[in-house]
Amino acid sequence: MNKNIKRLLYIIIALVILGLIAYPKIPKGGDKANEAVQAASGPQITVDAVILKKEQLKNQVNTTGSLLADESVTLNAEVAGKIEAISFTEGQKVKKGELLLKLNDEEILAEIEKLRFTVKLNEDNEFRQRQLLEKEAISSEEYETALTTLNTVRSEIKVLQARLEKHYIRAPFDGTVGLRSISEGGYLNPGTRVAELYKINPIKLEFTIPSKYIGVVNVGDRIDFTVDAYDQSFGGTIYAIEPQIDPQTRSIRLRAKADNTGGKLFPGQFARISLTLEVIEDALLVPSEAVIPELNGKKVYLYREGVVNSKQVTSGIRTENRLQIISGLNEGDTVISSGILQIGQGMEVNLNIK
Repeated sequence: MNKNIKRLLYIIIALVILGLIAYPKIPKGGDKANEAVQAASGPQITVDAVILKKEQLKNQVNTTGSLLADESVTLNAEVAGKIEAISFTEGQKVKKGELLLKLNDEEILAEIEKLRFTVKLNEDNEFRQRQLLEKEAISSEEYETALTTLNTVRSEIKVLQARLEKHYIRAPFDGTVGLRSISEGGYLNPGTRVAELYKINPIKLEFTIPSKYIGVVNVGDRIDFTVDAYDQSFGGTIYAIEPQIDPQTRSIRLRAKADNTGGKLFPGQFARISLTLEVIEDALLVPSEAVIPELNGKKVYLYREGVVNSKQVTSGIRTENRLQIISGLNEGDTVISSGILQIGQGMEVNLNIK
């Protein structure tokens, strides 16, 4: 075998080997067609979905406010005098009319006693003058003078008794006395603070809400609130609405009352308040992320007969993470809540019901 024939055989063998290596890498038209069919007919992604059912929805407004005493007053004296007795202890619960403090009243009592003797003298004089008048021994003018003198002294006693009462400080309502700022033996001037008196059962709450809710909030509506001191919720009822909207904040001020029999709540506490405006018993709610805003409204994606379908909807009340659907959906519809940006009309998807 000459050299040319050998060279030719080597070349043929090399080509065969290269062909065997390259053959598996050659694309096959049938495989591409199968992949295209699978891409068109097989599910592409897995999405979460919820099946709608009617449920109760509370239309609530969350706000903050402060606790106030039901009644509060600064106890002080109307007249000057030396403090003779303090009849309460700080933090004590007292009843309406209970004596709390007494100023020295000896001088005014002496004046009243003096006038009472004068009254007795004038009563005797009036009696004699009346008898004389009946016998026509004196004129009616003389009798009227005696009667006027008697009545004048009686009136002076009433004035002194009114002044005497100002020497005693009494509780104007049932409540709890705060910390006092005076001591026995001290001299009290008119208007000087003695202590605060608080009535804290029931306790009041004051808060504001946006004025857009003025048409749906009413006296008698219930509120729920919490304070930082306790891990529990308290309830109350609105009893008054300010008949004017604040022109600066466009809000309206309300007050509510809450039972405080246990004495846990105190004036000045900060409160987080939830006001229930209305209760809808048959609301349809979808996750907020399922609703897609558009120029002409909003839409959601539904899962129907194995594929994705878009649906125009009208929304209502928004809660923390859900949105009420007023129209466009029915109970039992399956609403897709994830993968919203990856799906479209008519696509097939895998479904994960939440």
